[in-house]
Amino acid sequence: MMANDKSRSQGLWIKCSDCGEILYHREVTGNHHVCPRCGYHFRISAELRFKMFYDNGKYKRLFGKIRSSDPLGFVDSKPYSERLKVYNKKFKGSDAVVVAQGEIHKIPTVIAAMEYGFMGGSMGSAVGEKLTRAIERCLDRKLPLIIVSCSGGARMQEGILSLMQLGKVSAALARMRDKRLPFISVLTDPTTGGVTASYAMLGDLNIAEPGALIGFAGPRVVKETTHQNLPPGFQTAEFMLEHGFLDRIIHRKDMRAELALLLDYCKPRFNGAAPLGAPAEGQEAEARGH
Repeated sequence: MMANDKSRSQGLWIKCSDCGEILYHREVTGNHHVCPRCGYHFRISAELRFKMFYDNGKYKRLFGKIRSSDPLGFVDSKPYSERLKVYNKKFKGSDAVVVAQGEIHKIPTVIAAMEYGFMGGSMGSAVGEKLTRAIERCLDRKLPLIIVSCSGGARMQEGILSLMQLGKVSAALARMRDKRLPFISVLTDPTTGGVTASYAMLGDLNIAEPGALIGFAGPRVVKETTHQNLPPGFQTAEFMLEHGFLDRIIHRKDMRAELALLLDYCKPRFNGAAPLGAPAEGQEAEARGH
């Protein structure tokens, strides 16, 4: 269970902050990390998502050597460079997104999953570069792309360099659209800020987990700015679906099967895609993560 989840755990037990129920840890992990009482979806790591989505949990990690730097020499309560050292050690240099390739029901697929535990899944230069390379890999090999968003938005420690990544990734996705290669966007709790304002909402299909917080500014900020009471369920996945911002809401236990169905439906767009081990033309082979 992720340490930054809003639900608290201790030893063999975990408390769901949504319903307050004290749960046996194995009861939660055995239920796709979903509260069996209220259905609250706990935040999970990128690695766990790969194991849930890919056939037999097998995949190859990509672009693992790309890491954030500190181009602005940013300092708040501590230097940004020092924060990066701590997070890189904890997450083995993955930064706030992890990219992998594997198969979903035998369909070769690239997945980029945001890592919320790494500075709130914030998007810096390394995240933008890894996402762009994931898209370029799909273009080179005619592969479908899935991005699982879980982010607080742009990374303030990188300033305008962070904001530039939003346009960079969106432009790369436009090239995928021109080539008619499918991009499925999966929005999880939370998906906010510049990530929502850019690639998270650009999918051919935009789907979300139940109860996910989705928006630009959070509901507390909106309320304090507008001085108005917000409608019930404001900025939840259900609210966004009702108002036309999402195509579907899918429970985590059904996500793999639904993604496989959607990919199979889109297969004519990328039929004949290069297998997992085949090198792309003009591209160096990436180091294996598994």
